[in-house]
Amino acid sequence: MCGRYGRRADKQRIAEWFHTHNTDVFNDEYYEINSTRLAPSYNISPDSIQPVVRLDRDTGERVLALMKWGLVPYWSKTPKANFSSINARSDKLESSGAWREPWKHRRCLIPANFFFEWEPLTKEEEKRKLSKPWAVSLSDDGLFAFGGIYDRWKGLNENNNEIIVESFSIITTDPNEVLEPFHNRCPLIIEPKDYERWLAPAEPSDLPIDLVRTYPAEEMKAWRVIKLQGNGPHLLEPLADS
Repeated sequence: MCGRYGRRADKQRIAEWFHTHNTDVFNDEYYEINSTRLAPSYNISPDSIQPVVRLDRDTGERVLALMKWGLVPYWSKTPKANFSSINARSDKLESSGAWREPWKHRRCLIPANFFFEWEPLTKEEEKRKLSKPWAVSLSDDGLFAFGGIYDRWKGLNENNNEIIVESFSIITTDPNEVLEPFHNRCPLIIEPKDYERWLAPAEPSDLPIDLVRTYPAEEMKAWRVIKLQGNGPHLLEPLADS
């Protein structure tokens, strides 16, 4: 799974890279929208509000929206999923009740510069409460896009006020040779030449399932880093003994 990622890019850089036309932000009261939501972040965690690129429902243009990481299905009884929904397995996209409709109709791109995965621990290491995180990025350290799906939940909060929660999940695939030594899944990465097709509406027989594939290992790199504490460039410093 992908449980943490990071982004050096700010709002302007994201808009330039993805050719977005405006900022499409819904439900400001629920999200408590402020500019820090679009600032660079080196330790993005589940349930946080992050920028996502999708198509505007009316104009068909690419827009930047803020959504919660951890998809809440439209049919959920509460504004919080009762299962882990930060990642959607690629082999479950067409069969899962949570992923099926978003996969058909609500695909998105999640801007990132890197992500973190954790190496499995031995029982002794677990007793010692050790942590073995790895940072993974493209070989050129550039901005890229996770392939994702999103949904829109509408209901009442604890004060019986109507709220809308827009949320997303990162699709995961089989690992490549870079990740295999320490992890068994890899987040889906969509190449820029495929952004338009990934986002575009499609008939059920023409969904972009061929884009759901493992990213080439020769275009990625990974290195051991310190335990993830705080939020800053220091989290990407290689361990001295790695």
